[in-house]
Order: sequence, then C-alpha cells, then structure tokens
Amino acid sequence: QNGTKKFWDFMRTHDSVSILIFNTSRQCFVVVKQFRPAVYMCEVERHHPQVFENQDKESFPSLENPLPAVVGVTYELCAGIVDKPGLSLEEIACEEVLEECGYRVSIADLRRITSYRSGVGVTGSRQTLFYAEVNDQMRTSGGGGQPEEGELIEVVEIPLGESMKFAYDETFPKTMGVIFSFMWFHNNIAPKLPKK
Repeated sequence: QNGTKKFWDFMRTHDSVSILIFNTSRQCFVVVKQFRPAVYMCEVERHHPQVFENQDKESFPSLENPLPAVVGVTYELCAGIVDKPGLSLEEIACEEVLEECGYRVSIADLRRITSYRSGVGVTGSRQTLFYAEVNDQMRTSGGGGQPEEGELIEVVEIPLGESMKFAYDETFPKTMGVIFSFMWFHNNIAPKLPKK
C-alpha cells in the first residue's frame, strides 16, 4: 500500500503428526512432558517485561532471579515432524511412539482421527492426529526421545477417570491437542469400553 513493502511474521517449518495413546492394560493415556523454550520465554516476558524493553541492544540482559525451568514445561501428545522423505505419516507416527514413549505399534494399530492447521499465527503447518491403543506387553523401552536431537522427554500416564479434570485444569500447562483428543476419546471410544 502506497508503495510500502510489508512483511509477515512467518517461520518455515515441517508438517507433523501427533498420536493419542491409550494404554488398555492400565486404562490411562500416555502423554509426554517436555521443556519448550518458547513457553519459557513467554513466562519470562510475563514476569519480567523489562527484559524485552530494549531488544535492539546487542547483549541480552541477565536476570537476577531467573524463573525455574519448570515454567517452560508442557504436557503434550506424542508427536513428531514429517521430515523423512519416503515414509508415510503412519510410519513416522509409529517411529515417534517408539522413540518418545517406548511402545512398538504397527500401522495397523493406528486410527487416523483428523488433520488440522497448527501454529497458524506463525507456521501454518498441518498436523495429522492418530489414535493408538497399546498395552503393557507392547512396551519395549522407557521412551524419552532422542537425546542427540536435543529431546528430553518424560513419559506421563493420565488415568482415564481423571483425564477430563486434567484437560481443564489450568495448573497443568498443555497443548490444545491434549484437550481436543481427550474430548474425542470420551465421545468416540469411552462409550464402547467394557463397563466395570
């Protein structure tokens, strides 16, 4: 407009997959907990806005009382980026379940729920959500991700009976994928579970 060039905030990224995992042996959801630098920095800005007041300075000011790392930790679905040419979304999802959570699943164990746009304000990438039922016999390792890729992941189990309370409890920082997938499960899978 008026000969002025405008630029959008945009970050090039990959599409991704996420997997809602339900352990039928223990009637719980399997999610991951990990540190996210972007979440941490948002908390720093919220608690110490002065840090960001002079962003044009070359040196980033240090905080006298830095926030604990835990403020950057979130609960998320098992997930991974689509960055391996030649592998299907399902194959990548199976790899992620094994690497992050330690369960060996096959493509036949996956049910595609839906796909949607994630990070629409910055990336606009597509995420495809799958559902997988696992049991204790399918667990072959403790999971935890790939440390050489900078992943430090804790596997967490959310009991089915507490899952909706967890979904709405704001004291547990979580992604929208967790909330949506728990609601999907309660609408589509829970009614078909054997009654105790």
